Amino acid sequence: MTEQRRRTKILATLGPATDAPGVLDALLRAGVDVVRLNFSHGDPSAQVARAEAVRAAAERVGTEVGILADLPGPKIRIEKFANDKVQLRAGDRFDLIASEDAPLGDQHQVGVSYLGLPGDVVPGDTRLLDDGVVQLQVTAVDGPRIVTTVLNDSELSNRKGLNKLGGGLSLGALTERDRELIQVAAQLGADFIAVSFCRNAEDMNEARRVARAAGSDAALVAKVERAEAIENLAEIVDASDVVMVARGDLGVEIGDAELPGLQKKIIRTSLERNKVVITATQMLQSMVNSPIPTRAEVLDVANAVIDGTDAVMLSQESAAGMYPVKAVEALVRICLGAERQFEHDTDFEDAPRNLERADQAIAMAAMFLTEHIGVGAIVAMTESGGTARFLSRFRSRAPIFAFARDPGARRRMAMMRDVFPMDYDSRGETPRQAARGSIHKLVDAGLLAPGDRVVFTSGEHMETHGATNTLRLLQVGEDGTAEGLGEL
Repeated sequence: MTEQRRRTKILATLGPATDAPGVLDALLRAGVDVVRLNFSHGDPSAQVARAEAVRAAAERVGTEVGILADLPGPKIRIEKFANDKVQLRAGDRFDLIASEDAPLGDQHQVGVSYLGLPGDVVPGDTRLLDDGVVQLQVTAVDGPRIVTTVLNDSELSNRKGLNKLGGGLSLGALTERDRELIQVAAQLGADFIAVSFCRNAEDMNEARRVARAAGSDAALVAKVERAEAIENLAEIVDASDVVMVARGDLGVEIGDAELPGLQKKIIRTSLERNKVVITATQMLQSMVNSPIPTRAEVLDVANAVIDGTDAVMLSQESAAGMYPVKAVEALVRICLGAERQFEHDTDFEDAPRNLERADQAIAMAAMFLTEHIGVGAIVAMTESGGTARFLSRFRSRAPIFAFARDPGARRRMAMMRDVFPMDYDSRGETPRQAARGSIHKLVDAGLLAPGDRVVFTSGEHMETHGATNTLRLLQVGEDGTAEGLGEL
């Protein structure tokens, strides 16, 4: 294989900028692996239409693309102003009113969407609005009225988000609106459902129960964006399929100086616990209005790749920016550059011991072989994608080609670093036949050549979930067929 294959996956948020004719096709051709539907904005019917457009575009382009439905969660916002915005001055009094009949806002006060807010604050607390641009200090709580002092000169407009410095809000992760939207996500066939502002494992377990009851088998994504989520990080990771470093609200709550270290911690913890991880928010923010990224943004994305993130995500850059396709192309370049300069192999001295699952043991053995015998590819026959996920947690230079007959499984694997899903129906075949068929397919596609060594993993029974227990070392013969079946 002469051409470098990008291993880090790319998510792009859809929005008005991607609705224009031809843009969606161009995004997929540029390299988008998963699209994000942001249910925080607009009517759900618009997101359903976008999901349908994605499936149609994927068919035209000849690729498979995952769909992530991102729930709004309990995002606290201020209400509207009479004149849409106000100018605040440091030292001024400004009240937050937690009441359904709060008047339109003005220079002195504004309503808030969360009526329980007075019970979550005490004098001395710092409230942050508009991602920290506006800072208020609580001086008193009088019934539904929270009296604050403005800490900095700033402009405040309608419906901006509200956070508490240091976290500590009592709101649960799943709102009634989220429950309704999970039904919509199930109906449109979302491959991933992202839970916003999760606090603990139970938030994720509840979301999974609701999703399964709605008939969805989507992978659950935990968005780590609360300070208290950091305290419960290990249990949240264990209860999730995918973890997102949601740097916007997280950075507001914990402070921007703490964010770089916590990002690294979240990525490391996710990988150690065999989960997929996404790094998100303001990856290429300048490209909302500029055709090229800043050097700081290039370094930011590259550092996430070097740290081992499975995927990087565009938000406003693709949803509402002027250059959505160029932003994806920039991510592709940066990811390839970082992967080329910083290829990491697994340190097997630090690899997990006392493995309890056969597919994990097979994955470790496969990766150990790639380190020592010069393997051109790893071929994994998988039903659910579990084997591919375990393989991808052990870093190596060899790409992982994951063959699965279920399109949902293939789309969920599109989020995994180093994994390249392939369509293959192994029903009725022996493992030996599946090995021949899959390797022949890779040779025909120009992804393997005569002389390449291949590690092949499968189960004794091809249609059984979680049954991978066999590893074969094969070689592509001169005629493109697999040789050395059953020999190690």
